[in-house]
Amino acid sequence: MKIISNILVTAFALVVTAYLIPGIEVVGIYAALIAALILGILNVIVKPLLIILTLPITILTLGLFMFVINASLFMFAASFIEGFSVDGFLVALLGSLIVSIISAVTNNFLE
Repeated sequence: MKIISNILVTAFALVVTAYLIPGIEVVGIYAALIAALILGILNVIVKPLLIILTLPITILTLGLFMFVINASLFMFAASFIEGFSVDGFLVALLGSLIVSIISAVTNNFLE
């Protein structure tokens, strides 16, 4: 049940982010749900590997490189999901930040 609520919250955050940022487009709730599912899978499987591989630069930048990893995963998900598009890296950086904030706040209220 927790996984389904997390996917729904992330889909909601993606729709809100697409409404707020002009470079992000989500066409319909189906695309938002698929994008949320793919982002969740990427965050569970790929993100820990990227963190380990980029540990020296992450330490050197005092953790700020994590924003680059999040934006890269956000753009990667948008690259192969039909109905979810991101126009550039800075838009992906801002979008991943807003999705993270909305998801964290909403998940706090649901617990």
